[in-house]
Amino acid sequence: MTKQEQMLALRNDPNVHYNCAQSVAIPFSGEMGVTPEQANRLMTNFGGGMGCGSVCGALTGALFTMGGTDFPPEKRSELIEQFREKFGSINCGELTEGYERGTPEMRALCGEFITFCMDWICRELNVE
Repeated sequence: MTKQEQMLALRNDPNVHYNCAQSVAIPFSGEMGVTPEQANRLMTNFGGGMGCGSVCGALTGALFTMGGTDFPPEKRSELIEQFREKFGSINCGELTEGYERGTPEMRALCGEFITFCMDWICRELNVE
């Protein structure tokens, strides 16, 4: 199963709600030397912009993954800038303004952020 397929399986699990940070980080748990359960717990408080509309959970999950997989520090700025260029902000509150939490529309919007981060990391790590 590819990393993107793993992420989609997490997002589509009807029994568990995985937040954006968990959805990005859990598929890379093996590369980071942690179990999926550990990655899940570590990223619990980072969805919804740390629960307060701050930095997007998908981006936070990506940055966590980058740290766990020994990305060079300059890649952090590259990812953040590309995310900001594509979506206009890096803050959950601004990115989701006008969307009601928990709706299919917001879920689809957050899926775009997650997919962007997953694609970026997979490309940089040269994994599927």
